Amino acid sequence: MASKLLRVVILGPPGSGKGTVCQRIAKNFGLQHLSSGDFLRQNIRASTEIGVIAKKYLNQGLPVPDSLITRVMFSELETMKTQPWLLDGFPRTLAQAEAFDKICDLDLVISLNIPFETLKDRLNTRWIHQPSGRVYNLEFNPPHVHGIDDVSGEPLIQQEHDKPDAVISRLRQYKDVAKPVIELYKNKGILHTFSGTETNRIWPYIYTLLSTKITPVHPEDTSQAFCAEEH
Repeated sequence: MASKLLRVVILGPPGSGKGTVCQRIAKNFGLQHLSSGDFLRQNIRASTEIGVIAKKYLNQGLPVPDSLITRVMFSELETMKTQPWLLDGFPRTLAQAEAFDKICDLDLVISLNIPFETLKDRLNTRWIHQPSGRVYNLEFNPPHVHGIDDVSGEPLIQQEHDKPDAVISRLRQYKDVAKPVIELYKNKGILHTFSGTETNRIWPYIYTLLSTKITPVHPEDTSQAFCAEEH
């Protein structure tokens, strides 16, 4: 169990490696990884009131309204009062961030700043297992069998918004929506931005920052990574 009830949010555009970073944080520091996308999929599969409404928006290619996402997340966070957590995918918009601010004091916000061309390349080679949300990249995280999910054996798909024509507008839209959220947390003094093109090079710096806030439950040696950066 982590030694402090740390409250962390991770921000980053599609293709920024948020999922990988979240897995490493959860493993090394014992934080519960809470994904808004996972919670939304669970509600849709269970055909809850929120899930049914959300599915209608998604089927039309529309974003799920702030009020609906906020309801899902507040409901889940209510059950996490005694555990340290890492929030992924929420808040996405300023309205969500302002609503969240009224019920929770965050300790830390991690923002991943990845070059546009790197994001574009990653998204163009990204395939997903839609029922679970598992993500693969054909270049650096391919499935064992091409086009097939490692766990279920079901087919993978490339989402329409990950196809080349849609990626550019998707990334621009993220930048526009995320900018005021990033500014909000910057003004609060809790924003920490990490820039680079490779998750493995960014990770040691994130690990070091978190180590100043919470004792790792599974410590790792990042000194070699830092040496590699310097040479």
